[in-house]
Amino acid sequence: MYHFEPLTAFLDSEEANFKIPAVDMLIMKDGKEIYRHSAGHSDLAKTKAVSDRDLYWIYSASKISTCVAALTLIEQGKLGLCDPVSKYLPKYANLTVKQEDGSVRPAENVMTVRHLMTMQGGLDYDQMRGSVKEVVSKKGDAAGTVDIANAFADGALEFEPGSHYLYSLCHDVLGAVIEVASGMRFGEYLKKAIYEPLGMSDTTFHPTKEQLSRVSALMRVNNETGELDYAGDMRDNHGIPKAYESGGGGLVSSVNDYVKLGAALANYGKALNGYQLLKPETVELYRSPQLGAVQQADMLRIFAQNKGYTYGLGVRRFIDANDSSCPLGHFGWDGAAGFYLMIDPTNNLTYVYAQDVLNSGVTFHLIHRQLRDLVYLCMRE
Repeated sequence: MYHFEPLTAFLDSEEANFKIPAVDMLIMKDGKEIYRHSAGHSDLAKTKAVSDRDLYWIYSASKISTCVAALTLIEQGKLGLCDPVSKYLPKYANLTVKQEDGSVRPAENVMTVRHLMTMQGGLDYDQMRGSVKEVVSKKGDAAGTVDIANAFADGALEFEPGSHYLYSLCHDVLGAVIEVASGMRFGEYLKKAIYEPLGMSDTTFHPTKEQLSRVSALMRVNNETGELDYAGDMRDNHGIPKAYESGGGGLVSSVNDYVKLGAALANYGKALNGYQLLKPETVELYRSPQLGAVQQADMLRIFAQNKGYTYGLGVRRFIDANDSSCPLGHFGWDGAAGFYLMIDPTNNLTYVYAQDVLNSGVTFHLIHRQLRDLVYLCMRE
C-alpha cells in the first residue's frame, strides 16, 4: 500500500508556492498505473482544469526520443557509435575549432555519433546563427533537418570533439544523422520506430489543429517582475522553419503518451503492449556512464541541479544517493518548460511530470528533485 498524500499536497501547492499554473503527473510500476494527479488550469483565463488529454511542448525531453531512435538504428546495424558524423553529413568532415586568441584551426579529432549522443561534439546552442538564417532566407519553411544541421557545421567548434562536455545542438545534428541513416524523414522514423509500435498518437513535431487546441498554455517567468507572461507558440518563439524537426527540443506530447516510452525503457525495452523497443543490453548501454573526470566537471558547472548524476548516451544517470531517498541507477531528462521523464529499470518504475513554464529556475533546482524524492518516500511500506 502506497501513501502518496505528501506528493499530492506538493503538486497542489505548486501554483501558490512556485507560480506553476498547471501540473500533471503519472507514475507507473510493473506496467501498471499506481498514481495520477493533476492540478491547476491549462488556459490563460483559468477556465479549463488540467485534463489527461492536455498536450505540452516538451522541449529537451524530446532528446530521449532522439537517442532511443539512434539506438534502434545501432541495433539494426545502420548506425555505429564510433561512426564519424561526416559519414552521414559530409559537411562535418572539415570542422574547425576556436582558439583562445580568437583564431580558428582545423579540428584534430573526428566528431563521432558517440560525441553527439554524449554532448561532447564541441557544438554550442546557437540555433539561429547567421548560417542558419541564411539557409532559412533561401529555403524558408522548406529548410529541413539536414539543411539546418549542415548549417551548424559552418561555425567553429568550442573545443575538440570528445575533450569536454557542453550541452548543445548535438542532438539536433543527431536527428539529421538519423534521417540519413534511416533513409526516412526524421519525424517519420520516430513515428515508425517508436510511436506507432508503442501506441503513442499524440507525440509529434507537427501537431494538427485539433492537437494544438489541447496544448497547455505556454508561460514564461518575467525576469523583471517575477510574474508569468504568456509565451505563445514554441515554434514562433524560435523562428523554426516548419520542415525542421529538432531532435533536441521540437516535440509536443502528452503525459499519457510519453509515459509509454518511459514504461518500455523501465522494463528493459519491452513496451506495455509487449513490443520489444530495445534489447535489455541496449537500455543498459543507454544509461551507462560516458563522461571522464573533465567532462563530468563540465556538466556539473553547467547543471548544478545534476549533483549526484553523471551522463550516459543522452540522459543523466543517478550515481550518488548521499542526499536523496531514491535508489541509484535511475535515468531520464527534462525540458526547458519543466516536462520531465524519469526511468528506473531496477524497480520497473517510470513517471512523467508535466508543466509548461519557461525560465523557471526553481523547477530544476527544487521541484524536480523534490518530486523525485517524494515518489520513493511515498512508496515505502
